[in-house]
Formats: sequence, C-alpha cells, structure tokens
Amino acid sequence: MNTFLGLLIPFAGTTLGAACVFFLKNELKPLVQKALLGFAAGVMVAASVWSLLIPSMDMVSDMGRFAFVPAVVGFLLGIGFLLLMDQLIPHLHNAHAKPEGPKAKLKKTTMLVLAVTLHNIPEGMAVGVVFAGVLSGNSKITLAGAFALSIGIAIQNFPEGAIISLPLRSEGKISRTKSFIYGTLSGIVEPIGAYITIILASVIEPILPYLLSFAAGAMIYVVVEELIPESAEGEHSNIATIGFAIGFVIMMVLDVALG
Repeated sequence: MNTFLGLLIPFAGTTLGAACVFFLKNELKPLVQKALLGFAAGVMVAASVWSLLIPSMDMVSDMGRFAFVPAVVGFLLGIGFLLLMDQLIPHLHNAHAKPEGPKAKLKKTTMLVLAVTLHNIPEGMAVGVVFAGVLSGNSKITLAGAFALSIGIAIQNFPEGAIISLPLRSEGKISRTKSFIYGTLSGIVEPIGAYITIILASVIEPILPYLLSFAAGAMIYVVVEELIPESAEGEHSNIATIGFAIGFVIMMVLDVALG
C-alpha cells in the first residue's frame, strides 16, 4: 500500500498543476515560468545527487575505491537513453516554434504533451527505483527517504502540469477540460515507468545501483538539455537561478530530514 501511494504522489502533482487551467484565464507570466523551470531543475539535481547517486555508491561500498563504477556506468547510460529518446520521439517544447526529433504529422498539442512526457520518464524511474530499494530491504534506502523523493518530484510536477495545460487552453482551440486531460496524461508515464522499474529491480536485484544512477543521468539530461536553457532565455534569467536554489534546498532538506 505504501509503495502504491508513493508511486501515485508525483502523478497527483502533475494532475493538480494541470487543474490550474480551471482557475487561471491566461498562461503563466514569463517570469513565473522562468522561476518554476528553475525550481524544477533544482529539485531534479538535488534528487539526482542525494536520492540516487550517493545511495548507488553506498550500496557497493565493499568495492572500495571502485565504488564509483556502477554510478558512472548507470549515469552515462541514463544520459544516452534520454539522448536517444530525444532523437526518436517527435516533440515540441513550449514557446518553441520548431519541433524536435523525426518529422511527423502530429498535432502541435500532441507534440507538446510528448515533450513533457519525455521529462517524466526519468522521474518515474527515479521514484520506482528508490521504492524498489525499500522493497528489497536495502538498508541504504529508507521508506521515508523514498517518500521524500516522491513528494519532491510531485512538488516540481505541479508547475509542469500547469505549463502544459495553460498554453493549450490559451490558444483558444481546446476546451479547459481537454487541456486538463492533456496535462494529466503527460504525467501518466511516471507511475507506469516506476512500476516497470520496480519489476526490473526485483528480478535482477544486483542492478539496483545501476538503475539508481541511470535515473540520475536521465534526470540530469533533462535539466541540462531543456530546463536550464529554457529558463535562461531572454531577460531576467536570475529569477530562474533563484528558483533553482529554492528547489535544490527544498529537495535536499526533504531527503536529509526524512531519509
């Protein structure tokens, strides 16, 4: 029951964010978007370090000075995986006119949702792998620590849900209900990805350190490739820096205090 609840918490964050379309008339102001993008980046970086990379190395401490190997291998594979997905899946980032990935005759709304879905794949994996560690009885990952990660990702999913649903509505071609559904669906990949990761880790428990660092690499890819560049575009990029610092500190506090 605890695991099921933990997997749904991030999805709930996305859903609540998407529900902003019922209460706000227009898109979020650019300064607010910058702050939220920076905040999301801060949460993801802190989660990657404290909740994923450090536990990955702690699990193989018996390897001595080579305890970094699973973390390095998994991290680079995570980067490579998201790089590959970025090339294979057609998607469109908010405020960008040109889509990325292979050419496809998809609606703009579909490609916007696919872009956010790509963000959510590593987040779902991250939540799944820490709960897999709890289920395996690994002493390096506690249930409180797993919930801390889940809550942290849910917090940063809230603005993501709003950032996808509000622009869809503001174009005037989609109803509030449809915009909400699109925003919500962008986050459904998280509990699905988390569940698949738990199955993989339970079948091949020795790969758990690699899965932790894999999720970290995938999340860092999203931060460096998309969140930071988008938050730094135009004027007042210092707002994004402040948002990053707040997100980083909140996630760090959650992980250390609850973990």
